Amino acid sequence: MYAIVEIAGHQFKVEKDQKVFVNRLQTEEGKKVSFDNVLLLSDGDKVTVGAPAIGGAQVSAKVLKHLKGDKVIVFKKKRRKGYRKKNGHRQSLTEILIEGIVASGAKPAAKAEKAAPVKEVKKAEPKAAAPKAEAKPAAAKAKAEKPAAKKVEASQDLSKMTVAELKEMAKAKGITGISGMKKADLIAALS
Repeated sequence: MYAIVEIAGHQFKVEKDQKVFVNRLQTEEGKKVSFDNVLLLSDGDKVTVGAPAIGGAQVSAKVLKHLKGDKVIVFKKKRRKGYRKKNGHRQSLTEILIEGIVASGAKPAAKAEKAAPVKEVKKAEPKAAAPKAEAKPAAAKAKAEKPAAKKVEASQDLSKMTVAELKEMAKAKGITGISGMKKADLIAALS
């Protein structure tokens, strides 16, 4: 059984009882650490691929020691300019021992809580838009008197129509200058 897991920003193919050198972890030597970001699990012929991670899968490991990697020489030069820089670098590493790979387990609660409020916000947005659309006709009804109430009802029916339909109605009534009018102007001219 092996797994592909993301540890400290890099992906590793790990098996049980394997020693792996990873970027420096903030865990003391001798302590156990677990990694939840398992991208792929393979158990014989059965392969499970995550999207992007497998829920409930976990790789547990023990920190053996912290050390530095081999020296890497970084040499920069620009020819015919007299520019030469020589630097060395030793990467901070942690050696870990993979103790076990678990295919199913409890999902972390923190991730589930973060996902729930996002869905609620998306549902709330369309509800907030509906009262704005009703506010304009309500204000028009409050200002209008009884004879003008019929005009408001007619304007509500007109507001549901498209601009092309409103232009056809205006042509039929003989209203001029409709080509440059917007929807609100057409509704005002027809009512």
